[in-house]
Amino acid sequence: MSNTFFRIEMLPAKQGDSLWIEYGKNGIERRILIDSGPLSAYNVLEEKLNKLPDGDKRVELVVISHVDTDHIEGIIRLLAQKRNRWPFEPEDIWFNGWRHLETSTDLGGREGDFLSALIRCRAFNEWNKAFNKGSIMVQSDEPLPEKMLNDGMKLTLLAPDEEKLKSMAAKWRKDVAAHGLEPGDLDDAWEQLVETTKYHLDDGLLGSSDDFSKEIAKQLKTDESVANGTSIAFLAEYEGKSCLFLADAHADLICKSLKRLIPGGQDRLMVDAVKISHHGSRHNISEDLMKLIDAKHYLISSNGAYHKHPDKAAIEAIIHWSKRKPILWFNYQTKYTSAWSEVPTNGDKKFASNYPTSGKGGIVIEL
Repeated sequence: MSNTFFRIEMLPAKQGDSLWIEYGKNGIERRILIDSGPLSAYNVLEEKLNKLPDGDKRVELVVISHVDTDHIEGIIRLLAQKRNRWPFEPEDIWFNGWRHLETSTDLGGREGDFLSALIRCRAFNEWNKAFNKGSIMVQSDEPLPEKMLNDGMKLTLLAPDEEKLKSMAAKWRKDVAAHGLEPGDLDDAWEQLVETTKYHLDDGLLGSSDDFSKEIAKQLKTDESVANGTSIAFLAEYEGKSCLFLADAHADLICKSLKRLIPGGQDRLMVDAVKISHHGSRHNISEDLMKLIDAKHYLISSNGAYHKHPDKAAIEAIIHWSKRKPILWFNYQTKYTSAWSEVPTNGDKKFASNYPTSGKGGIVIEL
């Protein structure tokens, strides 16, 4: 029996993402946190972190993929506590802030600067250490960045690229201006953060047939959200197991990066699992993307409350264009996700589905 493990927990983050990864061997557990969900789901993340054993609260990496509130609000609340009260000890934090947008010189405007101010003050400006505190991005003329975590977890960056980061700069500037801020002015951002009561703690501060293929493709649209385009997405590989964590990334850039990873003589990248981009939105999946992936498990994080995700067209794309019989994993069973709870007995393409056993949501996938 193998003594290694790689498990992914999709916490019940309502309409957002909050992913808890555990990996390790020989009884040693390593951890990664990707995003934190909206503020309304913060208590779930807090409870998870509070269960870390005394003397073992280290988290190898915290990834804040981009600045949409359904990914970032919980971590703002978490880091608002004084550093000595944090329920965890992050070794590194990955986040592209304002200063990373235009160098390519803290991201989505005011919440991005809020988080940047917190990292500067609470984490002593120690972020993006794996990238020498610079921008987290891929470059077309260089190999995809590869970073190794303790005990051999390998992360290969897929997105964003310099173009996506630069596109975010104008939106960022406009958003902070609406709140009377200058982008990257972390002192003023800190003052506003202190006054924003929703982030306060109790004792104060501190998002077949060819005809059938054509019909699915017609329903799939291109995501034009600038913030989603800046999502930090990567391939995680550990002891022969692998998962694509796609945040809310745009399909076009993921396709470009995947093509660079597919071994010669093959037409798809074989992985065990894919965390589907943007909660199963039809805007973030394409026929081209699906035909570059050979995966068994597909993970969808959403209760559908705000944007009615996942979209039927996106799930049909997974089922139709998957090379293998796909296994769908949902962290909620709601009226928006239950359509795939019963597998049809007819049809050429079969699939399996998994839902939480608890009405509270959340599900664990063992790779």
